[in-house]
Amino acid sequence: MSQLVGPHGGGELKPLLVRQDAKSETLKRAASLERVTLSSREISDLFMLGMGAYTPLEGFMDEADWRGVCSDMKLANGLFWPIPITLSAPAEIANNLKIGSDIALSDAATGEIVGTMRLDGKYTIDKTHECKSVYRTADPAHPGVQKVLDQGEVNLTGPVTVLSEGEYPDKYAKLYYRPAESRALFIDKGWSKVAAFQTRNPMHRSHEYLAKIAVEVTDGVFIHQVLGALKPGDIPADVRTRAIQAMIDNYFVPGTVVQAGYPIEMRYAGPREALIHALIRQNFGCSHLIVGRDHAGVGDYYGPFDAQTLFDEIPLGSLETQALKIDITFYCRKCDGMATGRTCPHDREDQVTISGTRQREMLTAGESIPTEFSRPEVVAILRDYYASLNE
Repeated sequence: MSQLVGPHGGGELKPLLVRQDAKSETLKRAASLERVTLSSREISDLFMLGMGAYTPLEGFMDEADWRGVCSDMKLANGLFWPIPITLSAPAEIANNLKIGSDIALSDAATGEIVGTMRLDGKYTIDKTHECKSVYRTADPAHPGVQKVLDQGEVNLTGPVTVLSEGEYPDKYAKLYYRPAESRALFIDKGWSKVAAFQTRNPMHRSHEYLAKIAVEVTDGVFIHQVLGALKPGDIPADVRTRAIQAMIDNYFVPGTVVQAGYPIEMRYAGPREALIHALIRQNFGCSHLIVGRDHAGVGDYYGPFDAQTLFDEIPLGSLETQALKIDITFYCRKCDGMATGRTCPHDREDQVTISGTRQREMLTAGESIPTEFSRPEVVAILRDYYASLNE
């Protein structure tokens, strides 16, 4: 009998997506409300609230929650939470909104009304404090820091009702699992121990090896990838999903892996983001999150194993989902196969270090990619994509 980890907070999942039979009336009413425009990151957070991935949050954080999360990784009620989930607005808009009123939330890119919120409060934040607490830097060259610096001056708080999930359910119909649906899938498969593999990149041989280690010690692996906005130069989700499926079809035992996606936007917050990834996967029903080298990092802002270390520093019981920590992986010519620093005794010159960044560089330059770096079926799909960029 499958016994999955419980949702974060110890209660039930809290999806905030409006019931289908109430959507039309709610949308009609929302059209008459004062409107606040959401950035792409805020839209992705709204969609995550809608599907229940941010259980037990009921909306965007108030000042006490924001302060506690930044300083101590705790909500005001003491519940563990590592990254602020906030909604901002320019001061000239926020000042005209009345506390206690309902407001409509719209997508800056499309103009679509995607939700409503009861405005319970407004507050200003110290953006530098948030950046240094969450990202360990206030450098605007960091893409997550830049998002915070670009926010409006005032944060708005209150419970939300989500009216849309954007294009995701239709565009990624075979990949788009909500937490209740992934849990039902795992139960149907008889899986209790499920390892999530977070990715924003096509999977090369090191990624494949990480997933196969997890297959050995759990019931199955949930390859769970980012479908939301990425930084410039990253490979689009539709290309990535095809490349990953080619790898699964050709190099994994059938029934051991599920490929899925979710609408989060990367913050590139390194160690703190690894923790929110684990919290989210707990809501999806995963007992473990694979944490390898430089999880959710960018540039040189974090050490390669800072995320693994932070899992050891949070209070016991903060999360049910645990980190499945794996050393740096590489192809060893002398071992004639994939290995880690814990299993390979050979010198560095025998080791082929594999990274998504290096793979993108080789593809951009039209270089040959060896089979010890990436599977040929994967490379063929990626080459077609890069060729299309030059047409």
